[in-house]
Amino acid sequence: MKDINRRDFLKIFGSATIASSAVLTACTNKNMQPTTSVQQEPPKDKMTMRTNHFSGDKVSILGYGMMRLPVLPKDEDSDPDVIDQEMVNKEVDYAMEHGVNYYDTSPVYCQGLSEASTGIALKRHQRDKFFVATKLSNFSPSTWSRKASQDMFHDSMKYLQVDYIDYLLLHSIGGSGRTEEGKELDAFETFNARYMDNGILDWLVEQKKNGRIRNLGFSYHGDVGVFDMLLKWHDEGRYHWDFAQIEMNYLDWNFANEINDRNTDAVYLYQELQKRHIPVVIMEPLLGGRLANVPDPIIAKMKTLRPEHSVASWAFRFAGTPKGVLCVLSGMTYMEHLRENLCTYSPLIPITEEENTFLMDIAKDIYNLKNIPCTACEYCMPCPYGIDIPAIFSHYNKMIKDGLMPNNHESKEFSKHRRAFLVGYDRSVPRLRQADHCIGCRQCVSHCPQNINIPKEMRKIDDMVDDLKRNE
Repeated sequence: MKDINRRDFLKIFGSATIASSAVLTACTNKNMQPTTSVQQEPPKDKMTMRTNHFSGDKVSILGYGMMRLPVLPKDEDSDPDVIDQEMVNKEVDYAMEHGVNYYDTSPVYCQGLSEASTGIALKRHQRDKFFVATKLSNFSPSTWSRKASQDMFHDSMKYLQVDYIDYLLLHSIGGSGRTEEGKELDAFETFNARYMDNGILDWLVEQKKNGRIRNLGFSYHGDVGVFDMLLKWHDEGRYHWDFAQIEMNYLDWNFANEINDRNTDAVYLYQELQKRHIPVVIMEPLLGGRLANVPDPIIAKMKTLRPEHSVASWAFRFAGTPKGVLCVLSGMTYMEHLRENLCTYSPLIPITEEENTFLMDIAKDIYNLKNIPCTACEYCMPCPYGIDIPAIFSHYNKMIKDGLMPNNHESKEFSKHRRAFLVGYDRSVPRLRQADHCIGCRQCVSHCPQNINIPKEMRKIDDMVDDLKRNE
């Protein structure tokens, strides 16, 4: 960790880590293979729980992120994705049975379908057995009016089939926006338009007093000045934050700002919240799957220290170890992901000081790959010109991961790598949805939680593809 000694490590991660050098064996097979190959059933009564000291809620350290729900099979020309509700119900039932009681959704997840699907699944369980978290996701200027924002909140309760929200977040504070006329707004102007000028933040405080919201907080991406402003308000007693949601993983701990200078290192965000004893909910512990899908040489390096651990479990253990973390969210589309994460957190074995140092070295290795920091959250979608932004970035990053990026024209492998990139690009992204169709309208930029300059990256990839085609 950057500028953190042993004493600071213990303050952040807790003294339990020193005594917890035991390996994770509860959910591996007898041959100690990773849980991604042969899985055993996770225990039903071992989930690590954390207490929100403001409300007294006992929350499962594993939270179910309802942003990547399973969908029914469809043809390429069929209607938009349809949620596989039967599978969602099955996975939620399994999660509840194994101790997961925190379910996080939003009006914008799954193209607006997540809240209703989550509500159907949770309605089948006792209301006092789960905590539901959702967000005021009023990103569009059409939702900035007081009435539109109020309607969004009421719709959330209707879709979720509840008469109160356990954890309500101001969604993604710190991001920039634009007016209906197209004028770009900075992060402070956007925050004011979404929550202050319309009086909606004060209205949400009233809803909390009236019992419709039990815990009020925010999720953060973007300009750290807005993050600091909200904590200043907390210090002054102007607004009280019951919790905050931040992106934290072992790569973003020290490298978020170096990857993108408009992002903030997680070590700063976590420590500022911890100073104020504000419970922390973690999002993107795997960076949209990037930390579970690292290059083979990095996997081999990770296996040298703990060969029985899956790559993903390292990231989840890191995210859950700091003592101020209330819950770690995971968007679990498939049952095998749910089982593996249940294994990791039933119970959580905190990372040791040795393992933490090791992960910081792994983070340096991953940072040096120079990937595009896309998490496939799809906030940028749909593109008005039909471009499949996440798929383009995914293919680009996969070529880096697999060591197939055709960078060196003089290399003996250039011809093979060139063909692999171009053929894979056409297979992954339909021709009419590729980077060359980007006109640089920038409508996607303000929606990206990672602050990626998407048009710039599209131009870079398009130029690269043109160059590769000329070198046939």
